[in-house]
This record gives sequence, structure tokens and C-alpha cells, in this order.
Amino acid sequence: MRRRSERGASSLELAILAPSILALIFISIQTALWLYGRSVALNAAQEGVSRLRLVQPPLYTTAIGEGVRADIEAYAQQLGGNSLGNAKVEMPTYNNPEGMVSFTVTGDTVSLVPGLKLTVSRTATGPIEEFEADDK
Repeated sequence: MRRRSERGASSLELAILAPSILALIFISIQTALWLYGRSVALNAAQEGVSRLRLVQPPLYTTAIGEGVRADIEAYAQQLGGNSLGNAKVEMPTYNNPEGMVSFTVTGDTVSLVPGLKLTVSRTATGPIEEFEADDK
């Protein structure tokens, strides 16, 4: 019994497997870029909370909130570079009775697929620090 020639079998296997391997690589890179964009947005939101939670409730005004918001938006754009495009920071919520402050940062992550728009939005919340005098 004669065996058939297996010439060209590896080329055929590579032609079948290569697109799958390339797709897996591109999906991995796209996932890493999306996760990095989320991380940048969360870091910027946490920085905003850290700055604003030190403002005492009697001193807080919307002008202070807007100033911190603008600073955090610039910080997110600088930190994200190209990985978090169109970084926008919403006006913070500063709830005096509840004692909480919250920031939300949104932006677009880098996409390897033309026309695909991946938007991330991360929110950070923390308690407002209230300083009290020692009773003596």
C-alpha cells in the first residue's frame, strides 16, 4: 500500500491557524488597552476625591468644585495621553449631610479596529474629612 505525499501540509495548517492566532493577539492587545484606559480613568477619579475630600463643608463652593474638576480633567488628559482620549470629568458630587464626595471620569480608549469606539467611565467615592478641635 502506498502512502500519499504530505507535501504542503504544514503550509495548509499555517494558513488555517494563522488568522486565529493573529485574532487572539489583537484581542489580547485591545483588552490590555481598554483595561489601561479604565485604570487611568479610575486613578484620575481617585485623585479628584483625594483633593476634594479635604475641603471642609463650610468652605465648599461650586467654584472650588469646578476648579478641582478642571484640574482633574487636565490631569486625566496628561496621565492618559493617547490611551484615554477625550477625557471628561463630570462636576463632582459633594454631599455635606451624607459626608461623601464623588468624581466620575469618562473617556475613549485606543481602538485597534477602525470605527470601534470603546468608552470607559469610572467613579470614585470617599468620605469628606471633618476636622474637629480637641476638647480640653
